Amino acid sequence: QPVESGGGLVQPGGSLRLSCAASGFILDYYHIGWFRQAPGKEREGVACIISSASSTVYADSVKGRFTISRDNDANTAYLQIDSLKSEDTAVYYCAAGWASRKPLCNLVETQYDYWGQGTQVTVSS
Repeated sequence: QPVESGGGLVQPGGSLRLSCAASGFILDYYHIGWFRQAPGKEREGVACIISSASSTVYADSVKGRFTISRDNDANTAYLQIDSLKSEDTAVYYCAAGWASRKPLCNLVETQYDYWGQGTQVTVSS
């Protein structure tokens, strides 16, 4: 399953890079999505990247601040978060979905087969 890391407490305006390591599977065969769940809110998709890394999708709320990437040789995907805001506070989840199912990724949870346990990101001064 995916294993997330890199979360923590950061001040507004700061940056974080979250990592998603593929444990027990080969990242090449999967699209990767990042989702987040803020306290009292439903989980939402923020970004995804297809297996070849040639296509990405971002939620409107994070465009220009979040960057998703992947290194298939390292079996790891990443989410770079810049200009952090208090509303970015959430548990961030990495999810992997079979690339053979659809050529492109999306931010629909049902597209993803494996989910990590999440990493907490807290934005506060």
